[in-house]
Amino acid sequence: MSEPWSTWTAVPEGHALIALGSNLGDRRGQLEDAVERLELHPKVRLLAASSLHRTAPVGGPVGQGEFLNGVVLVHTSLAPEQLLELLHDIEADHGRERVVPNGPRTLDLDLLLHGDLRREPPGLELPHPRLWERTFVLGPLAELCPNLRQAPGDVTVTERLLELASIGAPS
Repeated sequence: MSEPWSTWTAVPEGHALIALGSNLGDRRGQLEDAVERLELHPKVRLLAASSLHRTAPVGGPVGQGEFLNGVVLVHTSLAPEQLLELLHDIEADHGRERVVPNGPRTLDLDLLLHGDLRREPPGLELPHPRLWERTFVLGPLAELCPNLRQAPGDVTVTERLLELASIGAPS
């Protein structure tokens, strides 16, 4: 039997999707530790995690190592800004430094969606502004929520992955 989120076309209130990535050090260990840290928070409950995908870096300096990327689905009572602060704290505890845009990183945690909330800059932008452009996020996301849509009537995650593959977008 499939999980209920596999049929979602939108993320319900109280749920969030978080992208995870690492291309420095013990990538798998850092990603697993980040998920454990999320699970330890009293206002966050892990519902599902994708498998980890090996991907080439997109943008940033030449010569970076390969990434491991995944996506987790959580249920949370934290406001989006509070959840983002928690993600930044976990990154910092893993030595994340924001020196070079798209540069190598020990840990990268991105809040993709928080329910159906929409936020515009300045500050937190929801949904994540490049969610629908990044195959390294959409691939793991498709394992959890293949029928998710950016908006009603739009293509699903799975359909968007096929579109990006057809134009040769980097994975």
